[in-house]
Amino acid sequence: MIKSELIQRIARRNSHLYQRDVETIVSTILDEITAALARGDRVELRGFGAFSVKKRDARTGRNPRTGAQVSVQEKSVPFFKTGKEMRERLNENYQG
Repeated sequence: MIKSELIQRIARRNSHLYQRDVETIVSTILDEITAALARGDRVELRGFGAFSVKKRDARTGRNPRTGAQVSVQEKSVPFFKTGKEMRERLNENYQG
């Protein structure tokens, strides 16, 4: 599912809302999550999961095409951990 499909699905389920309003709501939520992560905050949505930022140290990498060593700078990467409710719903058909 892509963002536009999500917006259409939410708009269909909530016929009292205009699609442009749903688009604004979805975009605002995603922008707020991104802004919080950019500040280094953690975003937890109970039952869904938690977004956080992890730091990766600088390291020496290797160009896969040439094999040459390259310097990779320290960087921040987004991390998502699923919530218990989501994990259970995803695995309810698996009785392993």
